[in-house]
Amino acid sequence: MGNPVAQRPHAAPALLVRTRRSDHRLESGTEYRIGRDPAADIVLSDARVSWHHAVLKTDGAGWVLEDTGSRNGIFVGTEQTRRVDIRTNCVVRIGNPDDGPVLRFEPQLPQEPPPVSVPVPMPVPAPAPAPARISGGLVREPVQEQEAEILASLPSVDRRPTARMPLPSKVMRIGRTPDNDLVVSDLGVSREHAELRKSVTGRYEIIDLGSHNGTFVNGSRIDRAELGDSDIISIGHATFRLADGELREYVDEGNVSFEARELFVQVSDGGKPKVLLQGITFPLPERSLLAVIGPAGAGKSTLLNALTGKRPADQGTVLYDKRDLYKSYEELRHRIGLVPQQSVTHDQLTARSALGYAAELRFPPDTGASERRGRVEEVLGELEMSQHGDTRVERLSGGQNKRVNIGLELLTKPSLLFLDEPTSPLDPHLKRELMERMRRMADGAAEKGQSVVVITHDVEPKLLDLADRLIVLAPGGKMAYFGPPKEGLKYFGKADWADVFKEFSDQPQKDWMAEYKASRDYARYVTEPMTERAPQPLPPDAPQREEPPPPRQRGRISQLSTLSRRYARVMSVDRGYMLFTILLPLILGVVVRVIPSPEGLGGLPKTNTDAIEVLLILVMSACLAGTANSVREIVKERDIFERERMAGLSSGAYLSSKVLVLGVVSVVQTLLIVVIGVAGRPMPKTGSLLTSAPLVEIAIAVAVLCFVSMLIGLAISSMVTKSEQTMPALVVVTMIQVVLSGGVIPLTGAIRWVSSIAPARWGMGALGSTTSLSVITPGQAPDALWQHTPVQWLTDIGFMILIGLICLAITQWRLGKLGPGHRK
Repeated sequence: MGNPVAQRPHAAPALLVRTRRSDHRLESGTEYRIGRDPAADIVLSDARVSWHHAVLKTDGAGWVLEDTGSRNGIFVGTEQTRRVDIRTNCVVRIGNPDDGPVLRFEPQLPQEPPPVSVPVPMPVPAPAPAPARISGGLVREPVQEQEAEILASLPSVDRRPTARMPLPSKVMRIGRTPDNDLVVSDLGVSREHAELRKSVTGRYEIIDLGSHNGTFVNGSRIDRAELGDSDIISIGHATFRLADGELREYVDEGNVSFEARELFVQVSDGGKPKVLLQGITFPLPERSLLAVIGPAGAGKSTLLNALTGKRPADQGTVLYDKRDLYKSYEELRHRIGLVPQQSVTHDQLTARSALGYAAELRFPPDTGASERRGRVEEVLGELEMSQHGDTRVERLSGGQNKRVNIGLELLTKPSLLFLDEPTSPLDPHLKRELMERMRRMADGAAEKGQSVVVITHDVEPKLLDLADRLIVLAPGGKMAYFGPPKEGLKYFGKADWADVFKEFSDQPQKDWMAEYKASRDYARYVTEPMTERAPQPLPPDAPQREEPPPPRQRGRISQLSTLSRRYARVMSVDRGYMLFTILLPLILGVVVRVIPSPEGLGGLPKTNTDAIEVLLILVMSACLAGTANSVREIVKERDIFERERMAGLSSGAYLSSKVLVLGVVSVVQTLLIVVIGVAGRPMPKTGSLLTSAPLVEIAIAVAVLCFVSMLIGLAISSMVTKSEQTMPALVVVTMIQVVLSGGVIPLTGAIRWVSSIAPARWGMGALGSTTSLSVITPGQAPDALWQHTPVQWLTDIGFMILIGLICLAITQWRLGKLGPGHRK
């Protein structure tokens, strides 16, 4: 390897060089070539790497990396340099400062390396190292069999850290930008994300600096936490542990293992227990493509929900990089992408703007617009969608639409990508194209790649054979097969999968899972690859960490801004909605105007029997317009909301954006109705509160009623499950409000108390108070809410607001229920 050079008297220590796919232990006295040339000592296949890009050599007692005239250069942070002196651990990118291939340099001490630290009770010390090269240039240290078993059960930060560095004497600042002491190149990380500092007690603590996506310790988001050797810190896609006086770092770039252990899900069906999943166990190797098939009702969607943490299994464990996904869900959910069967994009937006808004929601507010645009364009390029970026989603083909949905997940570079029936709406050639794309995503290119899990009903062998592993679910949620797809039909002894599914139907009593567990395939593909040892709990006598209170979720204001702008954009480009929104108040205003009322809304000291009819139509118009504006707005976006909630969306910010935008629309519609319907008519001489502006007082009362009716519509929309259920609800709620307003029938007895829950009753009361309705309509039974006093008018307005707040609380509670579940 390399070209010999003269050995210096004081030789440099050995250098460990880590690339994405292999580790290289280099000895001093030799010059090592880096480039795309297959004959190079360290080969990087990325197109941005030159054929002969750089050399590594010793310079006195240290190492240097020198650029040999490459086209795209070498970078430390964002700075391009011709030479890097390697005296301590450092990271260099080749060809691009943001996403070029990474070289991690770790000078080895002259004495033997420290033993492997195992953060479990009574760790076994490591023997002296004896490096040996195995396939792919990977260097590993031999360990005893017992320690190998323990080490295999630990996360990558312990098994194969990508960097080791000394602990800070005082403070180490961690963030995305190069001015930090420790740089984490991840758009999900804030510019100044956290600080690792030594406390007065001599122990180290991690402090979150108000980051957008949070700092996590053992899977829980924290503001400040004191650290021990057993604690795992997570910032973006980087994981850290303090051990043996050093800080270990592992950057999760897609090469993580994934295991399911004895997953069991049971629900109540008519009072009787029904098992949906039973004993699902399998290992998924790093960067693999897994397909899941089975007849209808076999539990495919239930398995997907359990594997992603959307609806955790009742029993069993899901291990992400040897860590419990359910216990660390708040942290690890940012590394999992889920593409539901239904589209989760707004069809009115272009592909580029849909991805742009998603990037705003998922990346910190301090991420620059140019950084977000760069990532969006990168994703569009990966999906071959750049030429369709400015096309509205509704005008894209089925395959292109699905690619946009995949792009939403690829923005954050997930290590695991789940797709639910991605091929269901596609033509045969598009199905194959999509599966081939999934295959390429799993294989990765240069520094990229992730494991992909596809739930599908397409059982064409040419499609399934593209996967590395196949799960076949039998009715009852039992795993009838797990292994290579090409061996699946051979295992069942059938010619095609339709025959296998028919066999499931013909033999419902057969225990397919037990038969598979007794087979050689189960031992080969499940038992042997699985980690023997489960993740180690703390010993019973170990001191328990006091769990800090959950920190306040940050970024709600920025999410509110993004959601409001996106919602307004969606509404503005929807011509049908805009036409309805404009015509509705115009029509209702005209209806109010044509009602005969010679004396307008005044009449004192004379009577005015027509006034109540005008006010009643105003009340009905406000109720109808407000409720119609919002009654479909949550249910039609339910799939979008659920997916964004899994990605960290605040339900409060989502609801606030709806209230803000729809509130503006409702108030504007109210003003149009009042101006068209009653402006210019004779008014009362004085208002109840605004004595010189009765028309303004009427407009305020109608606007509040319309706004509260909009909140009622949102509550209805959060409770129904289908858009078709909203129209009957709209009619029923509007009619009930009109009847209970007090302008149709006298409200006496029990109905008077029932009417108190209807905002129309209080809205009619406020209008009646302004117009002295109990005086100018002597034929009408007087209502106490119509008294012409400031106190009564404010009371009527106050009760409407109270009802609105109750509806808002109900909606917020319902939205909280729609988020990802938690194991009880």
